[in-house]
Amino acid sequence: MLAGNLKPDHWTLNELRRRHPRALNDVFTQVVEAARKMGVGKLGRVAIDSTRVQANASADRSDSVEQLRRERARIRQRIRRCDRDNQDTPGTEVSDPEQWQQRLEEIPRQMEELHKSGQKRGSRSDPESRYLRQRGGFCLGYTAEVAVSDDHLIVAQRVHQATNDNASLAAMTEATEQVCGERPEAVLADCGYYSMSQIREVQARGIEVCVPDRLMATELADGPPVPAMNARQQHRTPGLQQLRERRRGPSLRSCYVRRKALAEPVFGVLKQQRGMRQFRLRGLTGVGTEWALATTAYNLTRLYARHRVAAG
Repeated sequence: MLAGNLKPDHWTLNELRRRHPRALNDVFTQVVEAARKMGVGKLGRVAIDSTRVQANASADRSDSVEQLRRERARIRQRIRRCDRDNQDTPGTEVSDPEQWQQRLEEIPRQMEELHKSGQKRGSRSDPESRYLRQRGGFCLGYTAEVAVSDDHLIVAQRVHQATNDNASLAAMTEATEQVCGERPEAVLADCGYYSMSQIREVQARGIEVCVPDRLMATELADGPPVPAMNARQQHRTPGLQQLRERRRGPSLRSCYVRRKALAEPVFGVLKQQRGMRQFRLRGLTGVGTEWALATTAYNLTRLYARHRVAAG
């Protein structure tokens, strides 16, 4: 009613996301700042989690290094054959010589990007996407992350290409501090984020960390207790036994249980209700902008719902 049934069409929205990626990230920060002034987004506990979002790319249009080498050999053979035909029958035109030469120049770049990514295959339509493991197999996409406060506000977000979360704990904690201008008291994450170096880096900032290793996560989920480590195991992974003992405490155990109730409902809303199961844009910058827009919209609806409850 307020907009008079007027809304931006598909192309207008795409142009906005393409032209203003930095501004949309700034809008996310401004919304979080406004929410915190309203008393939302308190940084007692912050749950960090990630999800896989499919890229706007077909898994069928992907190449391995060996396929790229064979394609390069075929193109060179075609060019040599056409050169011989030109010599035998002068005046014969080569079909699409510029396209062949352009493709020859693209193949080495694709091979170099594939080597840098450490993956066996790369997408032609979205070279920056990655094959990521998820439940039920693999998907061609990106890893999207959020940090969620105790009152279900997204206080940090980002998209990256890493195939696992082991190196993300410190980066997401720092992103939370940058957006909110304040350090959280504690960060919670599942065992996929376990890394002793990352845990120590976050603890050095005076932040409590509740991130169990895989065996401890099984115990916290009412599984069998983890046996005590012997001297050799403690020497191999110093500090792990002490961390496990602390995780068994009632306060940290309740914190870890709380983690599921914070981050996972946010992903449920974004993916099930808002359709964020697949990105529309391509490239890391494009999908990052799209994720920032989606998380900003989520925060605005949270603020609207809170305002209605307070007013009603």
